Amino acid sequence: MPKFAANLTMLFNELPFMERFAAAKAAGFEAVEYLFPYPFEKDALVQALKSNGLTQVLHNLPAGNWDAGERGIACHPDRVEEFRAGVDQAIAYATALGCRQVNCLAGKVPAGVSPAQAQATFVANLKYAAEKLQAARIKLLIEPINSYDIPGFFLNTTAQAVAVLDAVGSDNLYIQYDIYHAQRMEGELAATVQKHLARIAHVQLADNPGRNEPGTGEINYPFLFRHLDAIGYTGWIGCEYKPRTTTSDGLGWIKALTR
Repeated sequence: MPKFAANLTMLFNELPFMERFAAAKAAGFEAVEYLFPYPFEKDALVQALKSNGLTQVLHNLPAGNWDAGERGIACHPDRVEEFRAGVDQAIAYATALGCRQVNCLAGKVPAGVSPAQAQATFVANLKYAAEKLQAARIKLLIEPINSYDIPGFFLNTTAQAVAVLDAVGSDNLYIQYDIYHAQRMEGELAATVQKHLARIAHVQLADNPGRNEPGTGEINYPFLFRHLDAIGYTGWIGCEYKPRTTTSDGLGWIKALTR
């Protein structure tokens, strides 16, 4: 049976953020993830987790100016010091929250930066971050994101992510496999997850098209859930989708698709 974590950036977003923890627990979730903890005080987040009996399974490294359209800075050659400061900030939050995984968004390739420069910067930053996070007993993840939703994003496919892992050469660097992004970029979901299972530390989901609840689009989620169980995936599956109406009204997919 899959273990689902509520992505509080996307789910229950009709509520103020700090109220979403209780809503997730009331809906039956045992774990949560979200993009960024940094706008909130660590103590407040810790209390929200503890009072609702929730586990925090993932958040991202600082990713630049999100509101201005930045989607990570790990491939930006001129922002290495900012990236490194973000690693320290992520460790402080993850340690306080008991979060054992942190995702690094590669970012969009800046104007005037060649693919080779972006790759070299990304690899060097990941080597630094993987070592620092390993010392704190936190896994570092990277996530391929489809080029339709975020044009210009540096990391787009599983094969590219595997090549980055090989180039970094750390045993503390893994793939965050987002089924929605993978479907849009490459398909071959079941075979790809099985081939690279040892290098996948976290899975996320949404259906396609629309990035809505599982069961609303073309992805055969009942098959994929059975397949993940069969190949031995034991990690969390983050529910990072856009509810068609309210989150609670759309949660029937869990029982319907995991029988």
